Amino acid sequence: MSKKASKKSGKSRSARPKPTQRKTVLTPPSPPTKMAGTTLAKPLTSSRKRRSGTKLARVIAMLRARGGTTIVAMMQATGWQQHSVRGFLAGVVHKKLGLNLMSEPGESGRVYRIDDRKVDAKTNKAD
Repeated sequence: MSKKASKKSGKSRSARPKPTQRKTVLTPPSPPTKMAGTTLAKPLTSSRKRRSGTKLARVIAMLRARGGTTIVAMMQATGWQQHSVRGFLAGVVHKKLGLNLMSEPGESGRVYRIDDRKVDAKTNKAD
């Protein structure tokens, strides 16, 4: 076999042209439109009625108790892991509901409770 026959010519074997790549144009999502007879969802506030017996209702009842509650007790009541309970306290109780979440060291660990005064989530101060 000669060396010339074993070299590749550099051309692709198929004579088919490559397909052109299409550029996708992303359009921003349109704002929600209000249809006749419908309303947009309201943000979760403490003035809305909540279903009883939910995990949220159980934890809030535990936090409103006179002595407060620990993370371990909330974990047992809900079946959540520790980081989920902490995220719930920070994200839902404090930020979304705007409740004044107090934390104090106790004999069996840190005790959390809700002070009935409202807290401004942006300034983190009681009204």
